Amino acid sequence: MFEATLKRITLSNFAFDQWREVSVLHRLLSPLRSWRQGSWLLAWGDGIAWVFVAAMFALAPYASTAMIGYLLVVSAAFWLMLTVSDRAYGWLTPLHIVVMLYWGAMLVATAFSPVKLVALMGLIKLTLNILLFMLLARVLRVKELRSGLILVYLTTAVVVSIYGLRQYFFGAEALATWVDPESNMAGATRVYSYLNNPNLLAGYLLPAMSFSAMAAFAWPKWLPKLLAVVTYGVTSACLILTLSRGGWLGFLAASFVMIVLLVFWWNPRFPKFWQRWALPLLLGGSAVGVVAAVVLVPPVRERMLSIVDLRGDSSNNFRLNVYEAVFRMIRTYPITGIGPGNEAFNAIYPLFQRPGYTALSAYSIYFETAVEGGILAVLSLAWMIVIFFHQGWVQLGRLRTSAVETLATDGYWLIGAIAGAAGLLLQGAFDTVWYRPQISTLWWMLLAIVASFYVDARQKYRDAALTDTTHTPHTPHTPHTEMTNPTVVAPDKNEW
Repeated sequence: MFEATLKRITLSNFAFDQWREVSVLHRLLSPLRSWRQGSWLLAWGDGIAWVFVAAMFALAPYASTAMIGYLLVVSAAFWLMLTVSDRAYGWLTPLHIVVMLYWGAMLVATAFSPVKLVALMGLIKLTLNILLFMLLARVLRVKELRSGLILVYLTTAVVVSIYGLRQYFFGAEALATWVDPESNMAGATRVYSYLNNPNLLAGYLLPAMSFSAMAAFAWPKWLPKLLAVVTYGVTSACLILTLSRGGWLGFLAASFVMIVLLVFWWNPRFPKFWQRWALPLLLGGSAVGVVAAVVLVPPVRERMLSIVDLRGDSSNNFRLNVYEAVFRMIRTYPITGIGPGNEAFNAIYPLFQRPGYTALSAYSIYFETAVEGGILAVLSLAWMIVIFFHQGWVQLGRLRTSAVETLATDGYWLIGAIAGAAGLLLQGAFDTVWYRPQISTLWWMLLAIVASFYVDARQKYRDAALTDTTHTPHTPHTPHTEMTNPTVVAPDKNEW
C-alpha cells in the first residue's frame, strides 16, 4: 500500500512516452522537426545553447542582474527553438511536471495579486529561471556537457573564493551590520567577495563545495584530483569565513548527504565489515569533529550558540519580528498569496511590518513561498522537493547497479547535485537566497542535473533489450511487462 502510494506521489508510473504519442501538439510540430533535419546549425543546437549557459555561470558573480537577465532570455529562446523543432523524445520527466505545477501556482497568484503589475514582473523572472531549468535538463543529458558546465562553475567559484580569502587576510569593509555589535564577534570580518553579502556568498559556494568534493573521485589521474581537493579546501574555507550560520548549517547538511550517498554508492565494493559499519563510523566521526569545533574554537562556538539565543541576538530578534509580520501576511492571503517576486513583497510588507523592522524579504524561502503563492505554491514546492530527492535516489541506484565495478563519474556528479541542493534548502530556511540570480540559477541547475539522468520506461526497455542481446544473443528477448508498446524508435541523428 505504501509503495503504491509513493509511486503515485512521485509519478513513477506516469507513462511519459505514451503521452507523447497521443499529444496533438506533438503531431502539430512535425513540420518544424522535418525542417530541423535539414538544418546544419540546429544539429549543434545543444552545444551552442551550452556556450551561452556556460557564459552566464562564468559571469554571474561579477555581472549585473540585468546582464544575467539578458542571458536568461537568450537561454529561454534557445530552449523554445530547440524544443519546438525536436522530436520531443525523452525530455519530459516527473520533475518537469511538478516544476510546471509550481509555475502554475505562481501564475494563479499573479492573477489574484493585489499588486498585479509588480507581481507580473516577478512571474517573468521566475519563468526565465524555469526555462533555464528546461534547457539545462535537455542539454545536460550529454555527459561531456554536464561535466563541462560543472567545471566552469567550479573554476568561477575558486576565483570568487580566493577573493573572499583575500578579504579575510587583508580586511574588508562591512557593507551592513552583519554581526551583533553587542556580541563577542562584533569585530569579526565576514567575507562577501563579489556577491557583497556573506549569506549570499555562502549559498553560492554550497554547491561548489559538494561538486569539488565529488570531483576528487570523478576526475581521472592525480593532478586533476589534487586540483579538486584544493578547490574543495578553498571553497569550504571561504564558506566558513562568511560566518553565515545558515551557510554553516547548509555545509553540515550537504556533508551529511554526501557521506550517506557515498557509502551507498561504494557499499557493494566494501568488505562485509565495512558494509555494515562504514556509515555509522563516518557519521560518528563527523559528529565528533563538529562538536570539537564548537567546543574548542571560540568563533564557531559564539556563532553556533547565537542560533539558540533567540531574542538575545540582534539578527535573530530582527528575523523574529519580520516573521511575525510575514505570518500576518500569510493569514491575510492564505490561498493564492500576494504574487511572486521581491517587488510584490516590498509593496505589501510595509502594510504589516512592525515599526523599525524594514525587510526586503521573508528571510526564509519557505515563508517567502507561502507569502507569494499561498498554500498552492507551498504544496507545489514540497512536491518538487520530494520528487527531486526521490528521482536522485532512484537514478543513483540505477547507476550503481549498472556500474558497480567501474563507478562511472556520472554517479559522483549526481551525488554532488543532491548534496548541494540539500545544503541550499537548509540554508534557505533562514535566508531568502533565491532572489539573487547568482543563487537561483544554481538551484535550477541542480534540479536540471537530476532531471538529466532520468530514464523513462521505454529507454529502460531499450537498455534491457541491448543487455540481453549482448550477453545472451541466442535467447529471444521478452518485452518488459510494464511496456504496452515495445517498439524501438531509432534515435534522432541530430540529437546529442
